[in-house]
Amino acid sequence: MTRKNANSNFHSHELTRDRLLDEAEELFAQRGFHAVSVREITKAAQSNLAAVNYHFGNKQNLYLEVFRSRWLPRASQIQQRFRQSLNNNGTPSPNLVIQSFARAFLEGPMSTEERTRHLKLISGELVQPTEAFELVVEQVFRPLFTKLLQDFKNVMPDTLDEKQMVLNVFSILAMVLYFNFARPLVYRFVGGREEKDLENRLVDHIVQFSLSGVGTGTSYG
Repeated sequence: MTRKNANSNFHSHELTRDRLLDEAEELFAQRGFHAVSVREITKAAQSNLAAVNYHFGNKQNLYLEVFRSRWLPRASQIQQRFRQSLNNNGTPSPNLVIQSFARAFLEGPMSTEERTRHLKLISGELVQPTEAFELVVEQVFRPLFTKLLQDFKNVMPDTLDEKQMVLNVFSILAMVLYFNFARPLVYRFVGGREEKDLENRLVDHIVQFSLSGVGTGTSYG
């Protein structure tokens, strides 16, 4: 086999692998891991069953690879955006920590389609956990929560109880995740001239509501 043919075959294999991942992610997001068959995935990807076995071994490995190569990188981009905002906007404060965290989730870097798939995949894992749930917890949620908790410890009064601080951070995290997931519903009730208006309003609301909830008022803004 010539180098040109070898490169062509490699490129073809990679395209097939990417198609399988793209279609698998879409189907898994829509209906969950257990309701989707390998045959449905290969049909949508215009491939065959042998391609799944060749690239992933089985459906479970394909599902895990969707999280490793699609879900985890997007989650990493969100965290990077949060860190960049926090580091580039002056002296850290409770206001800045919450605002940076909320904007990282609500404003990007995902497209609307990517955000929808991203949220549906993790929602499925929360309802019916698989091996992917442990992957997400250990590589995303645990490090994210630990760092976010430390961010708040650095800017909040030392008099706050440790357990209460943990609950406060969980409440802020839950609010950000909820509004990120439920924005189509919220938009119907709140509205605005465009999606950017809603994003700004949600960020402001999350900041003010959170500051009131953790007992800082606006004095730390």
